[in-house]
Amino acid sequence: MELIRHAGQIRATCDAARASGRSVGFVPTMGFLHEGHLSLMRRAGAERDVVVVSIFVNPLQFGPAEDFASYPRDLGRDAALCEKEGGAVGVAPGVNAMQPRGRPDVTEGPGRRAGRLEGAARPGHFRGVCTVLARLFHLMGASRAYFGEKDAEQLAVVRVVVRDLAFPLEVQGCPTVREPDGLALSSRNTYLTEEERVAARSLHEALRAATAAVAAGTADAAALVTTMRARIEGESLASFEYAAVVDDASFEEVDRIAAPARALVAARVGRPRLIDNVLLPTPVGQNGAEEGHA
Repeated sequence: MELIRHAGQIRATCDAARASGRSVGFVPTMGFLHEGHLSLMRRAGAERDVVVVSIFVNPLQFGPAEDFASYPRDLGRDAALCEKEGGAVGVAPGVNAMQPRGRPDVTEGPGRRAGRLEGAARPGHFRGVCTVLARLFHLMGASRAYFGEKDAEQLAVVRVVVRDLAFPLEVQGCPTVREPDGLALSSRNTYLTEEERVAARSLHEALRAATAAVAAGTADAAALVTTMRARIEGESLASFEYAAVVDDASFEEVDRIAAPARALVAARVGRPRLIDNVLLPTPVGQNGAEEGHA
């Protein structure tokens, strides 16, 4: 696997691939790769000729009290996993390479989405995400970028950034990868103790309860939020933060489900703060459909 440590080499490598007629897929990560990341790499490898995986723990998206310094890192392990998945090009620039003049004067914000859900819970988070992705997108050039749906709000923000700033990328969302008991894979799951690991299932169980309620005919978003909140608050080791139901296209919160909608939850379980979401089925009696994903 080719490992690039300098930002200037990224564009040259991608341009060379395109000049030879090969297509480029891009998987941005913060490293400490797990099966969720690997599933994105496999999807990219099935659809693109060259897969570029970035490994960069972005300080701009961490708040003052968050875990930037202790965020799990293991570049050697990550490089081995990338190579095992087919010899992807690894991009692992340091902070100095990505931010050569220190914290950038010009940053890219998420617009009106800045104060919602994760944006409200983590002020400045999406601005940091958008800023580093804008730089990476610029370096990558024409490509297809792959993101997991576990971070559904982030995915919605990225789609808007690419659309509004006319980056020459396609954005491809990919299904959340879960443990057998439903817990969404996350690098932060490594922080969980054995008891907390069991308690963390409450997020997925809350989403399953909302899914079941909608399948049974509930279309009222407030009732679904109450259902999700009750399940998480019923777990003594979980500290509930929010539950919401949003339109899956606009990510605006809704009062009733009348179009494809997504349920989202967030809670702190022990040290880590966890998020999860699910696309809800269509309520019984609407369009004669009852399809969805749990």
